[in-house]
Amino acid sequence: GKTTLLKILSRITFPSQGEVLIYGRIGALLEVGGGFNQDLTGRENIFLVGSMLGMAISEVRQKFDRIVEFAGLEQFLDTQVKHYSSGMQVRLSFSIAAHFEPEILLLDEILAVGDAEFQIRCLDKIAELKQKGATLLFVTHDLKRLREVCQRTIWLEKGIQKMDGDTLEVENEYLKTTGLELTPDEI
Repeated sequence: GKTTLLKILSRITFPSQGEVLIYGRIGALLEVGGGFNQDLTGRENIFLVGSMLGMAISEVRQKFDRIVEFAGLEQFLDTQVKHYSSGMQVRLSFSIAAHFEPEILLLDEILAVGDAEFQIRCLDKIAELKQKGATLLFVTHDLKRLREVCQRTIWLEKGIQKMDGDTLEVENEYLKTTGLELTPDEI
């Protein structure tokens, strides 16, 4: 359900009934390699994915060097993406989406991939986007990462909203249902 909902919100999939109204420029990182043409190079995919997100070619050209530098894949730019590891694909995908400068950014467990240094850069970029007023919709089971990224959390269970509020409060209530609670050291 959660990935399907995010695909509907990002206009990858259309709902079988009802409608979704989105106001703003939306970027999404939903799956490793999502949107990439595996037979194209990293360079070509930057332009492909950038245009799929809604960037003009001139905007992609303007941001190209920053996208490549952030991804840290300069030496693999002319290699077909099918030869990239999942971590390399996430690096490139996140970099394109983040430099798209979305007003709404959808993330589905994507920060679980990649090395620690890249994850820190992602968190810094997310903080920068939030500082600029972007809305982040982050779907995760990683409670530690949730605390790092979100102040407000909505807990869903079987498609039903169980709680909406401060991340630590929601997390603690969730953990109580499992028989656990946050310790003062974890807060």
